[in-house]
Amino acid sequence: MTRKKHFLLLALLFMALVPLMCLRDFTPDNELRYLSIADEALREGHFFAFTSHGAPYADKPPLYLWIVMLCRAVAGRHLLPLLGLFSLLPALGVLRAMDRWVGVRMADRDARAGMLTLASSAFFLGAAVVLRMDMLMCLFIVLALRVFWRRYEGRARRSDTVRFPAYVFLALFTKGPVGLLVPLVSVVVFLLLEGRLRTLGRYWGWRTWGVILAGCLVWFGAVYAEGGREYLDNLLFHQTIDRAVDAFHHKAPVYYYLVAIWYALAPWSPWMVASVVAALVCRKVGEALPKFLLTVFLTTLVMLSAFSSKLQIYLLPAFPFLAYFAAWQLPWFGRTRLAWWCMAVPALLLAFALPLLILTQAAELLTLPVSAPLYLAAGLLTAGGLVAMFRLWRGSDAACGVAPVAAGLFAALFAGAFALPSLNPMIGYGDLCRQASEVVRAEGLPVRYSTYRIRRSENMDVYLGVPPRAIGDADSLAEVREGVVLARCRDLGHDPALDRFVGRAALCRKAGEYLIVIPADPAGGRPAANVCGGPEDTRRSEP
Repeated sequence: MTRKKHFLLLALLFMALVPLMCLRDFTPDNELRYLSIADEALREGHFFAFTSHGAPYADKPPLYLWIVMLCRAVAGRHLLPLLGLFSLLPALGVLRAMDRWVGVRMADRDARAGMLTLASSAFFLGAAVVLRMDMLMCLFIVLALRVFWRRYEGRARRSDTVRFPAYVFLALFTKGPVGLLVPLVSVVVFLLLEGRLRTLGRYWGWRTWGVILAGCLVWFGAVYAEGGREYLDNLLFHQTIDRAVDAFHHKAPVYYYLVAIWYALAPWSPWMVASVVAALVCRKVGEALPKFLLTVFLTTLVMLSAFSSKLQIYLLPAFPFLAYFAAWQLPWFGRTRLAWWCMAVPALLLAFALPLLILTQAAELLTLPVSAPLYLAAGLLTAGGLVAMFRLWRGSDAACGVAPVAAGLFAALFAGAFALPSLNPMIGYGDLCRQASEVVRAEGLPVRYSTYRIRRSENMDVYLGVPPRAIGDADSLAEVREGVVLARCRDLGHDPALDRFVGRAALCRKAGEYLIVIPADPAGGRPAANVCGGPEDTRRSEP
């Protein structure tokens, strides 16, 4: 692709995703946890040995947490638009690097198809807008392998002998051993297939290992000085070998990724998988570069499948190589009937987005509020699918359906993002915590928060300023006498302990899907003012 078209397309992708970063709340599963760990590290002065609410947290290397800490120190608080740039910009960096490495060797239309299918695939797109370190690691892996390829072709720059190990170490320093293993195993397998394994020392020689080991020694030494031997053992063995051999989190069967890839790369997974199978069966992998792309994808897939701990997002580093390998096959595979159907079926399904939304809303099957931006987003998906079907019907190959589907997806994301303010109470805890803080201030209560059966509630300290007490049993709930208790609305009428607690409460306010409950005054001096629709009929209503 020309430089002007390249810049324009990346700019449009950036603008399409910015509202998602500016209008949504932090998610409780991982994002709030990273923010809470960063806050704790800043308070305690930790930079290598992190803790989460006092417990050692050696799950991740420090680079991404340093970024979160830096943004917090600069902005004075956690700003999702600022933090989101460290996912979105690396995603654009991956697209730019792959386009300048592989796309320049392809026809303009095929290169554009590679970029658009990668950018709009489900988990690549998701990793570009959530606060995780995976996309940053993916960028460093792509850059490292791009440098390897330059050296393999004999076009090395003077700095490449340092750049290659530096990128590998940064990938390792971002997410862990996968950042080292993907480049290492991919290069070894590729050189073996090419009959050039004896040249491995050119790329993984003493200089490469020296840079990586020097960085690791400094890192591990700082970890030992700050966290001691136990923390270092946790980092080096429990979080690496134990996860790989017998995972304590995210354990899954060996075939996990063979299933996950179908939805992780939606809507392009049928076409991408079919491209690989067709190229292998017909022996049309092509020259060395597409062979290397396919090698990286397959070796990463096999290696990660052998590990005990599995999540769909772990396969992210393999996606750029699969997307551009599939795009490389377009000149011959794109004209086949199989490729046509692989493009037509997703386009047809997207064309039903608006009718399906209207029908489900009319049948009252949706539990979320449906606003005009959501209708507009569904309409844009439908329009993209219909245009793609028309172009596929008129066109001579499958590639003509890529641009309309991708444009419809990104336009829908841009429009649908403006519905997020009304959906945020269902996404995160920001609105709940703000209302709870207001109740505490207005009622003059002690600054004490308890949560009852709310997942990941310990990380609400990011909003509340103090860690809440997580309650999971009826006896502990009945003993709460100070501050406020946060609970789920859906548990009312199904949890006798919560029903009794709310029935005796001094005040109960509904906040979206949650309840803010002031416990009964032991002196009996506070009147009841329940408005949460609990089991008792004696509660008065408030606006």
